Amino acid sequence: MSKKNKRDKGRTGVVYSTNQDYDYDYEGELEEETLSPSEQNLKVMLDKKSRGGKQVTLVEGFVGTADDLKELGKMLKSKCGVGGSAKDGEILIQGDFRAKVLEILQSEGYRAKKVGG
Repeated sequence: MSKKNKRDKGRTGVVYSTNQDYDYDYEGELEEETLSPSEQNLKVMLDKKSRGGKQVTLVEGFVGTADDLKELGKMLKSKCGVGGSAKDGEILIQGDFRAKVLEILQSEGYRAKKVGG
């Protein structure tokens, strides 16, 4: 990717408007409200791509705010006793904890299923 494309990434194209009543619509700043656990469709899978061969348990499909995602990630990490991260709608738990994470999510009322091998 050229420097020009990197620099323009995320820009909207609106530079200046002489209309005093103009109100720009910021599409990217609206966060989705968090669905209840019974409405969430979470996928629990094992992943080791782009991680130097290390295995991680990946939870995808969370719909909600970043704070709620981090809170759920923190709860899963503490119950598994390992590290990880929660961002971009995904929760990463270090190691192969698919069965334990699936059990924890279902006991909390989430609709979760195991995906992949």
